[in-house]
Amino acid sequence: MTKRSTRLPGVSRRGFLLGSAAAMATVSGPLILVPGKAKASEKLVLVSWGGQYREAVENAFVKPFTQQTGIPVTISDTPDLAKVKAQVASKNIEWDVFDGVGSMAMAGAKEGLWEPIDKSIVDVSHLKTGVYPETVAFYMAAGGVAWDPKRYPDGKHPTDFKTYFDSKTFPGKRGLRTRVSETLEVALIADGVAPRSLYPLDVERAFKSLDRIKPHVAKWIEATPQTITLLQSGEIDYSYTYASRVKPAQASGVSIQFSFDQTINLPEYLQIVRGSPNKQAAMKFLAFALKPDRLAAFCETLGFIPNSDKAGAMLSAEAKKWQPNMARPNNAIMDDLWWRDNYVELEKRMKEWLLA
Repeated sequence: MTKRSTRLPGVSRRGFLLGSAAAMATVSGPLILVPGKAKASEKLVLVSWGGQYREAVENAFVKPFTQQTGIPVTISDTPDLAKVKAQVASKNIEWDVFDGVGSMAMAGAKEGLWEPIDKSIVDVSHLKTGVYPETVAFYMAAGGVAWDPKRYPDGKHPTDFKTYFDSKTFPGKRGLRTRVSETLEVALIADGVAPRSLYPLDVERAFKSLDRIKPHVAKWIEATPQTITLLQSGEIDYSYTYASRVKPAQASGVSIQFSFDQTINLPEYLQIVRGSPNKQAAMKFLAFALKPDRLAAFCETLGFIPNSDKAGAMLSAEAKKWQPNMARPNNAIMDDLWWRDNYVELEKRMKEWLLA
């Protein structure tokens, strides 16, 4: 198991939010998209996350991109790194653009699964951090504890990861992700590891912590929308989910609440699958999605933190209420570069552990 990861130049996890990342190199002559008809052969498949996230992707990125360029975009749900690897190996590429968490993005870069990003087309000069040769961060999400306040009033539900793993004080059915990244971090914090002392992860301690909570996890969740729907249906009492899922659910009238007492905060990345037959169209899509106004439109809906100060300045006060306070020591930021070296191995171990 790799104990340490080598940081790439000019990248700081905390710099995503605190502005401490090294200055990005200025790129010249980014592509300016102008309305026009797409070539008959131009099309895209974007693999992303379902539910209301998918709706936000359609409204902020896909529909206006197609309207401006004429390039049709099909959305597929639930990114999976193993499926990308199989597509690249067989040269049967089904996905063009991959919307993935940092662990997937970095592990995929290490395995050569992404196309180099053409910085003459894709303008990254306004981004705060998370810019790599083959992948680029576009927002930060916050994961934490959610519950139904009608069923569990204040004081009757967990609010952080330690209490989420405390089944004696807070009995009930839990939901956790099948994805090893985030889940190991949650397990370690629940076991007493300080959020800012997580890395390198103590993997054995994390799985022992998961062993203790496993009997109380009613659902191991793969598809992100289920972190909300299973709570709505009463199949679970408490859910590990995301502020970005709770915000639109509340707006639609769902009885649900999210705790900002403690969050795992994870950058999300865009990348193009190596061998994509639609590489140029995919570059145009990345260029469009990373525009400050598009990032702002997307993050306004879901409460994400955009990876651009220009986009952040466009957000309403209401949207900013859904952003965690990253100065609080209770909150953690994912170390994507640690996961770069460990994701594939540990994802396999997680799947084996779930079946045991």
